[in-house]
Amino acid sequence: MMSSSEFDPTTHPHRRYNPLTDEYVLVSPHRTKRPWLGQTEAPQTENLPEYDPKCYLCPGNSRTGGDNNGPYDGTLVFPNDFPALLAPPGPPAPQAPHPLLQTQPVEGKCDVLIFHPRHDLTLARLKSSEIVPIIKEWQAIYQRRGTEDGIKYVQIFENKGAMMGCSNPHPHGQVWSVSEVPGIPAKEMALMRQYALQPQQSPSYAPRGPGDRPCMLCEYAHFEVGVPESEGRVVLKNDHWVALVPWWAIWPFEILLLPYRRHIPSLAELTEEEVQTFALILSSLTIKYDNLFKTSFAYSMGIHQRPVPIKTQQGSEESLEVEENIAHLHLHFTPPLLRSATVRKFLVGFELMAEPQRDLTPEQAAQRLRDCSTTHYNEMTTPLIRLLSNLVQSQTDCKMVLKGFQLPRILSLYLSRW
Repeated sequence: MMSSSEFDPTTHPHRRYNPLTDEYVLVSPHRTKRPWLGQTEAPQTENLPEYDPKCYLCPGNSRTGGDNNGPYDGTLVFPNDFPALLAPPGPPAPQAPHPLLQTQPVEGKCDVLIFHPRHDLTLARLKSSEIVPIIKEWQAIYQRRGTEDGIKYVQIFENKGAMMGCSNPHPHGQVWSVSEVPGIPAKEMALMRQYALQPQQSPSYAPRGPGDRPCMLCEYAHFEVGVPESEGRVVLKNDHWVALVPWWAIWPFEILLLPYRRHIPSLAELTEEEVQTFALILSSLTIKYDNLFKTSFAYSMGIHQRPVPIKTQQGSEESLEVEENIAHLHLHFTPPLLRSATVRKFLVGFELMAEPQRDLTPEQAAQRLRDCSTTHYNEMTTPLIRLLSNLVQSQTDCKMVLKGFQLPRILSLYLSRW
């Protein structure tokens, strides 16, 4: 029996530090065996048509604002019909009724980026060659919106799945361009700047940031790719990119995706080869996600990078280089699913009032994702097997499905769809 003095991170509760947020997460690996009698979610719908005449994002259809999408055959970008931000100019803030009750006006623009004309596809079902135009569109809109007057931050993101609040299953993402840098990326930037400006504690062969200073995420990625796979958190890696479950992950199968060969502040600095390998790893990662629970895996994804493209000012290039390029391009994937396609994680109780908590260790989560194929399960199974799998996952008690009286009903449902 293990003595109390022998710490085992796979058994003993512990806290892990997140240097990007200066916060901790509580890891409780001994809780993975607890029974679940709480809320379950309906499996993500997969039987979608290639074209939906009622969809506001399908080619040729009219949106709620009255504009028509036209017969597009690739990506499509348009202003959000229900934007969270309004374009400038806006009125000034009213005088604060109390020093504690401050108001800050925020202006900006919100765009929708449709990934593909087909209604039934997702990133996981697109070829990497079809993901490249999406990346190119991210680059273009980051450059276009980020150089507009008054815009200080461009946030690119995707919400996939109804449980993540996505109002339309048609493959798409959003871009919000804001007159102020929001709190989460501002905190990341401040901590990365603090790390870059302090003396390095130990020698490292990691890529360096601007001014030959250390970069927090260069250092972190360099360390992670050097950890033996059996002990580590790396899920996927190619010539330029690494996808890993971060040491400090909050969500069960959270992923940090970033370039590890060199310091890259934003999408604008990617080479053509880096764009191609970016598309490849996005494809492989999202396929692994879907394969984990044999479902269209829900997540929120966001790109963090330099807030806007660099604006050179004569006579201050060096200071701007250091200040503006502290950021290291990275993507956060925060999927909610925990045990199956129908059981999700909730941030409640202690996590809302004290600090986040997780059961499955990041190392265990990474191993489960590594074990998943990079060939989508829909391409490996017959329609009958897929139907039976979906029916089983939709049951609150999977054992009931295996009882004899359920099998005729399952086969009847299968035959009725043919």
